[in-house]
Amino acid sequence: MAGKKPCVVIVGGGIAGGTVAKALQSHSDVVLIDPKEYFEITWAEMRAKVEPTFADRTIINHKEYLTNVNLMTTTAVDIKSKEVMTKDGRLVPYDYLIIATGHHDPYPVTKGDRLREFQADNKKIKDSSCILIVGGGPSGVELAGEIAVDYPDKKVTLVHKGPRLMEFVGPKASAKAMKWFKENGVDVLLDQKVDLEHSSDGVYSTTAGKTINADCIFICTGKPFGSSWLRESILKDCVNQQGQLMVDEHLKVKGHSNIFAIGDITDVNEMKQGYIAQEHAALVAKNLQILVKGGQESKLGSYKPAGAMAIVTLGRKNAVAQFPFATVSGCIPRMIKSKDLFVGMTRKKMGLKG
Repeated sequence: MAGKKPCVVIVGGGIAGGTVAKALQSHSDVVLIDPKEYFEITWAEMRAKVEPTFADRTIINHKEYLTNVNLMTTTAVDIKSKEVMTKDGRLVPYDYLIIATGHHDPYPVTKGDRLREFQADNKKIKDSSCILIVGGGPSGVELAGEIAVDYPDKKVTLVHKGPRLMEFVGPKASAKAMKWFKENGVDVLLDQKVDLEHSSDGVYSTTAGKTINADCIFICTGKPFGSSWLRESILKDCVNQQGQLMVDEHLKVKGHSNIFAIGDITDVNEMKQGYIAQEHAALVAKNLQILVKGGQESKLGSYKPAGAMAIVTLGRKNAVAQFPFATVSGCIPRMIKSKDLFVGMTRKKMGLKG
């Protein structure tokens, strides 16, 4: 074993998994198991639906930024004490394992197919006069904002089951988003669900008795955590009722000295956002480098849950931001996020041109 680099297997190539793979590729023998061939800047997804050409910068083939990683385009289905089993029957040995499977959200395998999805969504928007969006979380709010700004002639209806939009942030941010929608002609229906099973000819009903005519519909509701495959693995007792992996202050899966979890899949009590997943990845990369060099547990960095900060865009020229000290809308959050959605900055972090 002398002089041999440890094998680090990473399951999941999203924001967290891709970031930690890049950070570790010079220090360990890294294997990335991911069912798709690319890294996607997911918070730019709604802009890509209204501007498909924007998506080309947000979808990056793994091989573009991972120059020293064994890429396996497949799905992990089980974990043993020293191996990961894949869907195609391969056993992948590991010294250290990082779980970064986030939410279960099936994507196409190739970048080209993903780009074609955005083109199809854009055509759907262009060909429609009335658009229905189901779900008033950050994705639904951002999509409604993008369509309202780029296609002001479209009638957009946003239906949310909760009493206010974006319940993951405070009521001030929700109120500012609601005010913007009223000013920009977006109809928002709260405290009701859409009956998706009994719609016909573009006519939808809600649980509050409302009737909505729509030429197309976008479902922007929450997705389950990507942990169902873990429930029969050695980590089955580490998955909580919500489907998240329970981790300690070092982001190790509880009870396992050589298995870490990062990103949305963790049970850390904080908002689930891309920049937070990047922070998880940075900490675990540093901790693994300490362990690989024979460092003591006492030297490992501890993770402090992120504060309640979020920026939700409302098209290209506006946004709502919740900071620890204030909730604002308008020019400040717009300057921070709305124009480029941090795409250039993220690409540079991955070693690519902005």
